[in-house]
Amino acid sequence: MRESQPSPPWGRARPATGVFISRGRTGEGVKLVRAPYPYRKTRSLARTAEQIDKARDLRRTPTETERAAWDLLRSLRFKGFKFRRQHPVGAYIADFCCVERRLIVELDGGVHGQPSQGRSDARRDAHLQTLGYTVLRLPNGIVLQAPELFVEKVLSLVWSLPEALG
Repeated sequence: MRESQPSPPWGRARPATGVFISRGRTGEGVKLVRAPYPYRKTRSLARTAEQIDKARDLRRTPTETERAAWDLLRSLRFKGFKFRRQHPVGAYIADFCCVERRLIVELDGGVHGQPSQGRSDARRDAHLQTLGYTVLRLPNGIVLQAPELFVEKVLSLVWSLPEALG
């Protein structure tokens, strides 16, 4: 049986004790430094840990429509458009988001036809637009019944948007 190697102090195996360790071994000239808050609890100051956990759960359990849409949107990488799925944006989690063009693609199921949900969607879209995003809402059926039309609608909009990052 092989003896396990000690894990390096950098990368994924760094200690969670609040101690920063240099890449070299401790010894002459290398000091351990204590920091009060060495690591943030979230990846971005705009996102909470709860949002990130919820987005991860949504990515783990996609619906059939979301899975099909994700396969179609991933194929657009060859055209230069990278999409993220279940991406936290502001206070919301977008179904699909192209950060480079600030485009959000939302898939709407049957519940989105109800008046109360329509008002909620309108508030959500208005908030996302104040953050500089363009929201494209498409019904679930278009992804499964006419995937080429889905890709055509997304491509026509994404080509018309200016590059947000540059």
